[in-house]
Amino acid sequence: MGQILGGLFSGFGISDIIDIAIVSFIIYKLLGFIRSTRAEQLAKGLLVIVVAAFLANIMHLYILNWLLTGVLSVGVIALVVVFQPELRRGLEFLGRGRFTKQFSISQENITGNVDKIVRAVEYFAGRKEGAIIVIERQTALQDIVETGTLIDAVISEDLLENLFYKGSPLHDGAVILRSERILAAGCVLPLTQNQNLSKELGTRHRAGIGISEVSDAVAIIVSEETGIISVASDGKLSRFLDRKALEKMLLNMYMSDMPEDDSIISRVQNFLRRKDNGSEEA
Repeated sequence: MGQILGGLFSGFGISDIIDIAIVSFIIYKLLGFIRSTRAEQLAKGLLVIVVAAFLANIMHLYILNWLLTGVLSVGVIALVVVFQPELRRGLEFLGRGRFTKQFSISQENITGNVDKIVRAVEYFAGRKEGAIIVIERQTALQDIVETGTLIDAVISEDLLENLFYKGSPLHDGAVILRSERILAAGCVLPLTQNQNLSKELGTRHRAGIGISEVSDAVAIIVSEETGIISVASDGKLSRFLDRKALEKMLLNMYMSDMPEDDSIISRVQNFLRRKDNGSEEA
């Protein structure tokens, strides 16, 4: 028995271990990706067809085997079409890296921008004015910007409030923020195709989730009916946020986009700790 095992593993080296580890990691990530998207149900259906084709081949059901094999061949092209948003998102993720975008934004500008955004959102929530603010990150949103009106102005609370004022012609669309500027307003976002969302979520929420599914952008949504503040990120929606939760979420987002050795990270972390200590003392 020992000789048999020794023969089996005689040609097994470090490169084989690395090879197996990489393939295992890819399969693990692929399964996780499938479970986190609408691909799960389609993957189950595809698995049923593969098993049926295998059984048809064993049982010599030639016509059925030919039919299922043809379906699988055409299915590869169909999968590319069906999963186009997911494939695009995955390729964009591979193409993103911290080396692709260098930030030259100071702690004061980070905290200042976050404060302006949070105060504007709090204003919208108090008055029940619908709003959707999209913060661009690594993935460029130029195609989305082109659907709206170019603004290209420094972020300010007053400007955000005017853009979403109910009498404004741009209030129904989304505002796109890039770095320290309001890039465009009145933009049209792709709606999510997720069928499992609550029926009470309207177009703004579905648009916010949609843009977070096809990019790494973060969307802040204020409900026009309830004034509830929500944030969409990575295809998931966080609801019922207050000022403190929104502020911390945005600061953490900006921190995560910084190079790991950037000293701004430690300064923002200290700012967050001071904010937390101040709220506890209050």
